[in-house]
Amino acid sequence: MKTRIASLLMGFAVALLLTACAGTSAPHPLVGAWAITIDTPVGAMNGNLNINPDMTGEMSSTDLGSAALNGITVDGEAVQFSTTVNAQGQSITLAFNGTVSGDQLAGQFNTDFGPIAVTGTRQ
Repeated sequence: MKTRIASLLMGFAVALLLTACAGTSAPHPLVGAWAITIDTPVGAMNGNLNINPDMTGEMSSTDLGSAALNGITVDGEAVQFSTTVNAQGQSITLAFNGTVSGDQLAGQFNTDFGPIAVTGTRQ
């Protein structure tokens, strides 16, 4: 009788573990640290993106400082977010539309001045 109860309890524990593992999804491929290049009209700017599993994040650059990423959305490989940066005393909103594929990020910031190409590599 004790063996049967122990077997039932072990089976229940294994089923519970498998259920918990099945309910856990892998983070989106965008999650992590990225080194980015922003191809501005005055030359390339380097920066970093840090995307958290809860789809919050930050962009930082020597030229633009640090700024929170807003409205990060992902749909398959498609990625969108926006941020507001201080560019030489002027507040500029950058709206990113792009894709992530493996360790590569590509897209553009849509600005009031037109699109600006952005590429990135996972760090």
